[in-house]
Amino acid sequence: MRKEFGLAVALGAALLATACGQQSETVMPKQSSLIGGDTTATAEATPAAPAAAPAETAAAPGNTTAAAAPAAAAPTDPTAKLIAELPAPYNMGNWKNGKVQFSKCLSCHTAVSGGANLTGPHLFGIFGRKSASVADFMYSDPMKAYNVVWDAAKIDHWIENPGKVLPGSKMIFVGIKDAQARRDVIAYLKVASSGGPN
Repeated sequence: MRKEFGLAVALGAALLATACGQQSETVMPKQSSLIGGDTTATAEATPAAPAAAPAETAAAPGNTTAAAAPAAAAPTDPTAKLIAELPAPYNMGNWKNGKVQFSKCLSCHTAVSGGANLTGPHLFGIFGRKSASVADFMYSDPMKAYNVVWDAAKIDHWIENPGKVLPGSKMIFVGIKDAQARRDVIAYLKVASSGGPN
């Protein structure tokens, strides 16, 4: 990681110098350190790249800002697209592991389209849904008063320890203590409750 950072800093300095129309000597790491060689290699002076063509460095006359890097390609897999909609760090969850973790919840909840209410309400479409809003489910009074709109962070807080979050609710689940396991469950819920693969 240090190698890549050093290279990025050196390249950034070279690009900045060329974007401003200046030639300079830039300190670059030896190539051997970039290809799995000695990571403590010394640096050597490398001439900066020549100034880029005007079309590459400026969109309009007088613009000294380097052109923006192209945006990362959007995921094409429908499951990856759904998970990418989640904010960090939830968008890094492993939905397949989340499905395994969600098996702890299956005795009380379904998460798929058309899923039935069990001891707990179905969770299909939970993201963006107001708490205690499934019409044909009998919620506890504390849950009726909870009044939140479910998002990744609120679900995370809830499934960590529901009894602590809302004493007196019908949910007797002890919670998921491991933060990564909760992120995985949230990724799975995003996929399953949005009509993705289950």
